[in-house]
Amino acid sequence: MIEIIKKILVPREDFIFGLSDMRGLLHRKFIKYPFGISVGKKLEDGIINEITEGPTLRYYQHYNKVNEELSHIAHKIKSELQRKGIKAVVIEPTVHTESKEFEKYLETLTVEVSHKMVATRAGLGWIGKTDLFISKAFGARLRLVSLLMDKEPGSIPKPVEKSYCGKCTVCVDKCPARAATGQLWNIHIHRDTYFDAHKCREKCGELAKQRLGVNIRICGLCVAVCPLGVARNNFNSTQLQ
Repeated sequence: MIEIIKKILVPREDFIFGLSDMRGLLHRKFIKYPFGISVGKKLEDGIINEITEGPTLRYYQHYNKVNEELSHIAHKIKSELQRKGIKAVVIEPTVHTESKEFEKYLETLTVEVSHKMVATRAGLGWIGKTDLFISKAFGARLRLVSLLMDKEPGSIPKPVEKSYCGKCTVCVDKCPARAATGQLWNIHIHRDTYFDAHKCREKCGELAKQRLGVNIRICGLCVAVCPLGVARNNFNSTQLQ
């Protein structure tokens, strides 16, 4: 299974992936698929570094391109797994606006399968103070896609169950929506206690309309300022083991 995934993730240095045990954590509709695969692709530093006041056109285009690439990769992994007799479902990188799922999403801004949960259960990182997934490899500068499957993958890494952001408040201070309280994430607290996703979404819509002239919800400031992404080559991930 690991070799199948590695073969598809090219160039390898642009990706992270991990396997996770999701038993007891998923909506009942996924009861036949209790194990997960999380794949993350690095965003280009040059594009992220341009985000200083809000979303840029290049970031918007890159965001969509990486989402499309991750979807394609996930479906390739699914096809290869099926050839080996492993049933899998792809959880797409984004929620589509024309779907019934999107209508439900607008009520709570939560989804049935969280990419961040699959990734933390795979040991790839944690959730930051502005509700970003913070990876050990790339900081916040990545996008995620997930698959669920019916076969136990064998050795599964230890899940990450708490934040390693410490006293850092850069993303909290830079958030134009003032959506974060600064509280550290862990698996026992609800997102709404440390981050107001509705405030974030509203401000993202304002910024996108002002700067890009489009009716979308995108910002990127917290992605750009996270110190682990800025200086990830100096980040010693062994402290998380």
